Amino acid sequence: MSKSKLVRQQIWAGLKDVAKPDTRFHLNFAEVIPDFEGSELATDRLVEMDAYGSCTNAFITPDNCLVDLRRRMIEAEIPFVMSTYGIYRGFLLMEPGMVPKGAELYAAWLDGMEHFGRPISLEEIAGRGRFDLMVTGASAVSVDGVRFGKGHGFFDLEWGMFTDLGIVDEATPVVAVVHDCQVVEEKLQPSETDILVDTIATPTRLHTVERRARRPKGVRWELLDPEQISVTPPLQELQRIRGLA
Repeated sequence: MSKSKLVRQQIWAGLKDVAKPDTRFHLNFAEVIPDFEGSELATDRLVEMDAYGSCTNAFITPDNCLVDLRRRMIEAEIPFVMSTYGIYRGFLLMEPGMVPKGAELYAAWLDGMEHFGRPISLEEIAGRGRFDLMVTGASAVSVDGVRFGKGHGFFDLEWGMFTDLGIVDEATPVVAVVHDCQVVEEKLQPSETDILVDTIATPTRLHTVERRARRPKGVRWELLDPEQISVTPPLQELQRIRGLA
């Protein structure tokens, strides 16, 4: 069994005690990164960061633990892009004025994002300029910044596409929001596709990663099978942009 799979299984065993069941996937952590008890406290710590205070264009993953963050950003009228589940329908844009007062919480849920947000292409995302903050959930994250997702590699793909377009890089702040039980205290060796985070926000602390390794760049096309490309519209768009299709 690989190290990453072992870490996930160990974390998932403890996560069941604090996770909030998903309406579709219940506690199937291979399919969903859940919300958890105290996620609002973790969000409190994140919004105190300078990177959040100066944020004008963010990328937020669709993880359940980030509902409260998305709600606050909608209320604060901070524009952000969010991927759809599995990136099957590409990306959604949320901008000021899209959500009527009182509907911010509903709009922050995945179904609400689909209702109030609007689809946005990679080309338009690139035209909006750099992301100055990226926030993601995780199955687990180590104190040295190695993040593990559900095992499908969606965040790795998103990062690869955005680096290819030049809108994220080594200087882009990346924050993981997790429960304390999802933090791996031992240091781990990242794989060639692992996206290392700068900061870990939990209900009890804000941990800054020191001397993290460099992040990968670009989409690793050789690691993708044709079926994955065929069900991921932004990958097909990137191929067209780069003249690969």
